Amino acid sequence: MSERISREELVKIYNIEITFFDELVDFGLLNVQNENDILYISYEDLPAFERFTNWYYDLEINLPGLEVIHDMLQKIEDLKRENRELMKKLSAISEKYENI
Repeated sequence: MSERISREELVKIYNIEITFFDELVDFGLLNVQNENDILYISYEDLPAFERFTNWYYDLEINLPGLEVIHDMLQKIEDLKRENRELMKKLSAISEKYENI
């Protein structure tokens, strides 16, 4: 089982409102695990949680804005990954024709 931290601990450590955490979950921005009515996020999701927290509290970006930014960044990462794959294929094709 991966390491995880409870919602209550996050609220205390990051000094945020519990409703903010719940809204992140409602917007689908955080994946939570529920055990004995206690919500947890994995340590792997902490960087995303911290980013959302900084954007919301420091930059005053609202939840719909966080969702849009998150979706756009995810699309950029997907495009980067697809571009790398295409470059590998192009390189393989180039090498094939250079050897002819």
